[in-house]
Amino acid sequence: MGQPPLTVKRWKRAEYERLVDLGVFAGDPVELIGGHLIIAEPQNSPHATALGAADDALRAVLPPGFIVRAQMPMALDDDSAPEPDLAVVSGRRADYGQGHPTRAVLVVEVADSSLQFDRRDKGSLYARARIAEYWIVNLIDRVLEVYRDPEPDPTAPHGWGYRSVSRLTAEALVAPAALPAAQVRVADLQG
Repeated sequence: MGQPPLTVKRWKRAEYERLVDLGVFAGDPVELIGGHLIIAEPQNSPHATALGAADDALRAVLPPGFIVRAQMPMALDDDSAPEPDLAVVSGRRADYGQGHPTRAVLVVEVADSSLQFDRRDKGSLYARARIAEYWIVNLIDRVLEVYRDPEPDPTAPHGWGYRSVSRLTAEALVAPAALPAAQVRVADLQG
């Protein structure tokens, strides 16, 4: 006798946000990615250091009218509320008092053990949400991966990917395409 296939519950963002409001996750680091609840991996010291360094470097170069949100939710669509390590969004903090941002000028993930997930799953998710630019501070190879120009990609987990991908070493300067004057050294993002 065969076992029936497992049924997987796909969550909607509204359901997920209600559970968060009720305190169901009690501080657990959970994200909603494509309708699935994902437990974030604990941060090791290099990850925490790079996250802080990237946060400091971006805040130092952003013009007025833009803020950095660190590990805070984004309301990307009906089945996704990721919490990227960093998101550069327009406006002021008070602008998001009634709802999480739906768009960002730049999303940044710091990756070591999560590198493949951040490249494949989160990259496809951010591309599907038309996030124009996505960076991965790759702690394994000590490079910055810069993803730009989202486009449909039927082979990607969420049906979208990025047309342009480049890898920058520590000496390079980089700026979000939407904010070209906000240049930072890649080394300053790595800690």
